[in-house]
Amino acid sequence: MMKKILILAEHKKGQLKKASLELLTAAKGQDVKAVIFGSDAQNAANDLAVKGVSVVAWVKDAKFDAYLPDAYAKVIEDLIAEHKPEIVLGSASSLGKDLIPKLAARLDAPIVTDCIEVQLDPAIKVRRPFYSGKAMASVEFLPAPLAFISIRPNALAAGEVSSTKGTVKETTSSFDFGASPVQFVRRTQAASDRPDLTEANIILSGGRSMKTKENFKILYDAADVIGAAVGASRAAVDEGLASHDMQVGQTGKTVNPSLYIASGISGAIQHLAGMRTSKVIVAINKDPQAPIFQKADYGIVGDLFQVIPALTEEFKKIKAKA
Repeated sequence: MMKKILILAEHKKGQLKKASLELLTAAKGQDVKAVIFGSDAQNAANDLAVKGVSVVAWVKDAKFDAYLPDAYAKVIEDLIAEHKPEIVLGSASSLGKDLIPKLAARLDAPIVTDCIEVQLDPAIKVRRPFYSGKAMASVEFLPAPLAFISIRPNALAAGEVSSTKGTVKETTSSFDFGASPVQFVRRTQAASDRPDLTEANIILSGGRSMKTKENFKILYDAADVIGAAVGASRAAVDEGLASHDMQVGQTGKTVNPSLYIASGISGAIQHLAGMRTSKVIVAINKDPQAPIFQKADYGIVGDLFQVIPALTEEFKKIKAKA
């Protein structure tokens, strides 16, 4: 019997995020509805409607372009009351990490976050890492009217989904922005065409051994060849070598790429917590005893300022042959 699913979809500049496509993979074969916010989300909403989502609730009001937790929560609570889903699925993104637990608490519903495996039928079962990724938990939900699940980006393949065409429904809300104790002031965002760290398939990260902010250019050069994102350890961020939005780790972003290249990163547990579920990890470090080598699938003992440029040249050769 199909379960009724509500997906919290996200977009960037009108394009559906890859992590939201992964949610569709998790919900494949179920009765799926979705909600998406933003005046510029029409293309993303239309994309959802041709990928097996029967109803896409598009919150078009420009007041929802900026994320305000209470406003978003009110819309989703109203949709839950209207459609009565059994499961609400969202990404373990910065938005999802804040909004989904808030909704679960308000509605007194069970929740499991940051999952890397999801089974929805017949019983709801998930797997998630805990203890900074050193152990895995398998969780089965007891029968309940409603459950919340967030899925780590890149944990699931964005595979084939139903091509059944649904409808996009413009949705309004009675939320009183003027009475809200939280007001949107402005958005400051660095312009970048690089992949988002949390969704990137390949990531090159640098540590304190990069020595200067300018030295990160060798990582950017390599990343440009292979279409990768560039990250950093907390040590590098604390030293002012990289901005905080690049930080990977327990106090930064959790990433799950197919390939993670750690350059000059020792492998502190706080950093491993943010990237240890990467499919393949390559470590580059001059110290053969660096802890990162214990987690790495491949290790290169050498000077990153020699190794990275050499890898970049090899990447160019491989790309030229492709």
